[in-house]
Amino acid sequence: MLASMFIVGGIDSVRNAGPKAGAAEPVTEKLVPLLQRVVPQLPSDPTSLVRINGVAQIAAGLGLASGKAPRLSALVLAATLVPTTAAGHRFWEKSDPGERAQQRVHFFKNVSMLGGLIIASGDTEGQPGLVWRTRRVAKDARREAKHLARSARREAALAKARVT
Repeated sequence: MLASMFIVGGIDSVRNAGPKAGAAEPVTEKLVPLLQRVVPQLPSDPTSLVRINGVAQIAAGLGLASGKAPRLSALVLAATLVPTTAAGHRFWEKSDPGERAQQRVHFFKNVSMLGGLIIASGDTEGQPGLVWRTRRVAKDARREAKHLARSARREAALAKARVT
């Protein structure tokens, strides 16, 4: 269910990138120079960036909905949601009280969805997480080391008793 919003929104962004590009421009002006340090071939025009974001939302939304790499998909969706929210729901810039209230609702809806995606990105589907497994391995290693040390002391004591 969480993925449906991103699939529909991603399709809309791909189809209607032009109108969304104007709203995205203030965000892309600040974000693109940083991203181009990591991905130099990234386009800088807002229309292409809106389409790329839309494609990422469609792909990750389908991944989350189908259960294929759900943690990675949720993480990608969270990453796409931040610029989408910053570009599309700038309620603090609206002067009309009705429009300001509507954009504030959409902004905080997206913040709530971001929280859900963060939870989904860490979900281990009932399996122990990496931190738990690491602690368990360390605990087992300590127990085994103690056991080996006791065995070695016992063997040394027996060997000493045989010599004397």
